Amino acid sequence: MIRSGSLSLVWSAVMDLENAANPDINRKVTVEDWQKIGLVDVPVSRRVENIADKLALIGVKPMDALHVACAIEGEAEYFLTTDKALLRKMAKHDQLRVVDPVDCIRVYKETKHED
Repeated sequence: MIRSGSLSLVWSAVMDLENAANPDINRKVTVEDWQKIGLVDVPVSRRVENIADKLALIGVKPMDALHVACAIEGEAEYFLTTDKALLRKMAKHDQLRVVDPVDCIRVYKETKHED
């Protein structure tokens, strides 16, 4: 969906930071390739940090909070994760739909009426 242009990828400086520390070279290169197709690149700013601080108040881990804050700042519609704790904590968030990848594809197809 991203490569076809149906969805846009929001990238962030937080993803760069996390990927720089990735010991798995194959995964690191794959993530770097995804960065190349990101249409929005969100830097960490005071505004992002403020959003992350608010997310931390509901129990979101600091790095997860920065990731989600960047997605909010980048005006993402969906934030994909398989982290069950993050999914649970963000379930009722009104600025962003935090879903697992499989649910995202299902919801996207249902709302866009695609097969």
